[in-house]
Amino acid sequence: MSVKTQFSIKDLENLSNVKAHTIRIWEKRYNLLTPSRTDTNIRTYNLENLKKLLNVTFLYNNGFKISKIAQLSNLQLQELIQKEAVEREGEIAQKVFKMAMFDFDYLRFNTTFHQLAETKSFREIFFDVFLPLLSDIGLLWQSGSIDPAHERFISELIKQKVILQIETAQQEFQQKNDRIFALYLPYQEIHEIGLLYCNFEILSAGFKTIYLGNNIPMDSLHYVLKHHENVTFLSYFTVEPQLQSLQDYLHTFDTEVCGHKSCSLWAMGNKTREMESIKLPKCVRLIPNLNTLIDALETLKFS
Repeated sequence: MSVKTQFSIKDLENLSNVKAHTIRIWEKRYNLLTPSRTDTNIRTYNLENLKKLLNVTFLYNNGFKISKIAQLSNLQLQELIQKEAVEREGEIAQKVFKMAMFDFDYLRFNTTFHQLAETKSFREIFFDVFLPLLSDIGLLWQSGSIDPAHERFISELIKQKVILQIETAQQEFQQKNDRIFALYLPYQEIHEIGLLYCNFEILSAGFKTIYLGNNIPMDSLHYVLKHHENVTFLSYFTVEPQLQSLQDYLHTFDTEVCGHKSCSLWAMGNKTREMESIKLPKCVRLIPNLNTLIDALETLKFS
């Protein structure tokens, strides 16, 4: 598979959130970008064009006039962005992470992450930078504006950072309650970053975790209950289950897992949003988002 290095004007629109019509005006009036043209006279843009547009868009969205921006050299553009970076650190970081993604540049990713970590907690970085970035990249992947290789590259780097934080939380662990959380993704579910971050928050709150990871059949959960009491399972439902409804899955969980031994399930993820108005088994609790999870963990500390 060849990695995308040429972009259509529609790709640029998706990546920058600037309308194609506006990009054409900027290009014609200010000579802002220098596209190539195909044999059929269709514009194509390279990575340098894309990076410049992302820089220009950042300044434009923060109150700078396009006529002034267009007069700046690339060096002046970077210097101005650096001045703005102190107040808009998270937004700048997202832009830099996107550039690192297109260049497959893990060094730039790591440098930017460590700069953020000097002033922000990992929770702040995850909520303010990583979550918006992942959401944006997911939409870009669905629209075809980036390759799966780009999406996987940046996702794996973020996953690595979460895993490092989990290791630190494990080393500093101080148990606050005898409840155990067993975290897993259902069979054929592979979107793991959200679950990993939950593991970090649960450990940080002082609860022991058993991290099972992705693609776990329901039958395998019985083995956890053979060894531990007071278990709360936590799972993320992003695209699975497909063959049966999530409602069926939760009722089966109640019968097949909690029916044999007392336990509960905290259900998270996009698919659970459809369940808010549906009567659920007593053992199931919907956790709509990460903020709700953090609040629930705080409450459990004192129960």
